[in-house]
Amino acid sequence: MKNLVKSALLAAAVSLAATGIASAQNVDGPSVFWKWSTWGKPRAFTAGVEKLAERVSAETGGKFKIQIFYGGQLAKSRENLDGLKNNAFEGAMFCNFYSPGKNPAFMVYSMPFVPLGDFRVSAYVRNKLMEHPAMVRDMEQWNAIAYASTLLPQYEFLGTGKAPKTLADWKGMRVRAGGGVGQAMEVLGATRQTVPAAETYTLMQRGGVDAVSFPFSYAHAAYKINELATWYTANLQPGSSECPMVFNKTAYEKLPSQYQDLLMSLKDEVTQAMIDKYEEADAKNLPAFEQKMEKIVYDDATIAEFKQVAGEPVYKKFIKDYKDQTDAKAVLERLFELVEEAQEKFQ
Repeated sequence: MKNLVKSALLAAAVSLAATGIASAQNVDGPSVFWKWSTWGKPRAFTAGVEKLAERVSAETGGKFKIQIFYGGQLAKSRENLDGLKNNAFEGAMFCNFYSPGKNPAFMVYSMPFVPLGDFRVSAYVRNKLMEHPAMVRDMEQWNAIAYASTLLPQYEFLGTGKAPKTLADWKGMRVRAGGGVGQAMEVLGATRQTVPAAETYTLMQRGGVDAVSFPFSYAHAAYKINELATWYTANLQPGSSECPMVFNKTAYEKLPSQYQDLLMSLKDEVTQAMIDKYEEADAKNLPAFEQKMEKIVYDDATIAEFKQVAGEPVYKKFIKDYKDQTDAKAVLERLFELVEEAQEKFQ
């Protein structure tokens, strides 16, 4: 009798599980095919859109498909916003500092020394800030809707030649650094260059740049900068940038409501997929970096000095430079409000 009861309970459980699975995979709707434009190859940065493509297909029984085109097949990295505006594809990433004039409000993400090292804080702040009217306007002019941040980790530098062990050592160095991070380095006397990530290895290989700032550590490894570098900074953390996942507005609005709801319901999974990959990359890369390269760790006094000389001046410059293009002051204030909210939420 006990065995019969167990068998019945097991059968019921399997039946319920199967029903749940069938339901989860049955968001009914029409056949939809989206093209997604990005650059480079599959890596932590693309883990979010890869998860999105996987899940929408599974949830709709293959009716809603997102095909990811890597390596700039559909558009160059600097031209993804143009492609969205021209309805050349339905989704893409873009980096804010590639074309500052195209997305002035989004340049706030490149402000130096914003404490977004904790991925939970970063996700909360970055995604909430995209709801600000100024950010929405930035995207609307390109027929785009911001979907989710790619949660770029804090930047660090990998370089060749003399290692910058003091702030003064940065003077005269040529660095690949965009946005506010690049401006912060200019305050130290460095010369900045802004080139797409895919072009950076060649630039460094040819001696055109001494140090490269990328989201640490996944991007340095993804673009093989670690193969050329002889040193790396471990705790400079001058800032980050934003290269969000965005939808073509026309394409999104054409979707049936159940598909729109599905996309939005998957944000947390998409975010977690990226976090997992970034952490996985660090676990692999950091020991290898430490073994191969000289590790530079700045003391607290040096970091405090860097923030003092290169923080507030860059914030003021952002407000001045973009005041005629967007509500720069309000966006910057909102950024730090959200940081406070997030720190209280996740402390």
